[in-house]
Amino acid sequence: MSAVIDKPVKEPRWWEAPPRPVWEEPPSRAGVAGKGLALSFVCLAILFPLWIVVVTSLSSRKTIDEAGGLVMIPKGITFVAYQELLSGGQVTRAAVISILITLVGTAFSMTVSVLCAYGLSRTGSLGHRWLLMVLLATMFFSAGLIPTYLLVQSLGLTDTYLALILPSAVSVFNILVLRGFFMGISQELIDSARIDGAGDFRILWQIVMPLSRAVLAVITLFYAVGYWSGAWFNASLYLNDQDMMPLQNVMIQLVQKQEAPVGLGQAIKTGELSGLAVQMAVMVMALLPVAVLSPFVQKHFKKGMLTGAVKG
Repeated sequence: MSAVIDKPVKEPRWWEAPPRPVWEEPPSRAGVAGKGLALSFVCLAILFPLWIVVVTSLSSRKTIDEAGGLVMIPKGITFVAYQELLSGGQVTRAAVISILITLVGTAFSMTVSVLCAYGLSRTGSLGHRWLLMVLLATMFFSAGLIPTYLLVQSLGLTDTYLALILPSAVSVFNILVLRGFFMGISQELIDSARIDGAGDFRILWQIVMPLSRAVLAVITLFYAVGYWSGAWFNASLYLNDQDMMPLQNVMIQLVQKQEAPVGLGQAIKTGELSGLAVQMAVMVMALLPVAVLSPFVQKHFKKGMLTGAVKG
């Protein structure tokens, strides 16, 4: 008798379509063409504005003047705008501030959210039901902007970097998402760990969090994007010192005032640099971290879904 050797199932590559179930009919040519046309239109609508921003940031002043503003077709590439922005000054300092606020704020928000969600996911914890009701109430009722500003001012947080983190440190929606995922973890794993003598923090660190990589990656991305893109609002409310402003506030000032930041005036006067190229370069710097981070988080999210599955 010859042994039957099962061939390993080959996973499709990123450009290949996943295997179709046997009960599903193959798509028609018209359907495939329609989907391809729709996806091409969506990609074009998303990438075309980004293309204009990037090309304009890499164009010289002569090219921008000939195009009458934004450049669609590149005529030579120059990195003068990026060299001037990264050589020091207001923009470089603002970029460093935004990076630090994003890293520290995301770490703090994830720590608080994970601890709160794990406590609320344990039905036997003290007062978890009342605390859950209080958190749910904050999603529908808010004190408003003025009381929040007065609270931050009374705590002495104005003109400090803590004002960019603490007022928006915790999202109840993210806590509820984490809580729902934690509650889906097999209770047998938790009970077996308790029998072996593990405490709550050890269970959270060694069992719950490794099985929750998917949701942790997504919530981390939510918080990071919120701090990176949304810190400008808190900065405009609670900061008066221009040297403490994050990158997004500097970008808004460039777009509104239509002028270059301090230190770039000489390059613009010599005709080597255009104010519009500086504005587009700052926009690229603001969009680049999110664009680079998102694909890696999505890949980790897919793997985390398989890692977090409980097989029995």
